[in-house]
Amino acid sequence: MAKVVTALTSKSSQLWVAARPKLQTAWKYAKVELRPPTLRELPEVQNGIQKLIVSAQTGGYRKLTVKEAWLNTLVGAEICFWFFAGECIGKGGLIGYNIPGATNWELHF
Repeated sequence: MAKVVTALTSKSSQLWVAARPKLQTAWKYAKVELRPPTLRELPEVQNGIQKLIVSAQTGGYRKLTVKEAWLNTLVGAEICFWFFAGECIGKGGLIGYNIPGATNWELHF
């Protein structure tokens, strides 16, 4: 038993030493990228929405390169996935909402 504990602690310390720089880099980017927009950034958001509307009206989206279109598709998919993840977290499960009185979960024989 002592050998197993010693092996696990040595492996976990080696894993921590190897993963630490990557975790620090991830934390550095997460603090910047995952925060909500500040009040100073709201005009930029409004300008971006206006550009999107103008692009849709004038057909400017047709002039995108394949790389830009693919990046826009990935961003849209990420927004969609985060929406569905939030829905699952909010309702507490993958399937449906639990509305008291709306369903009867008792077994009937």
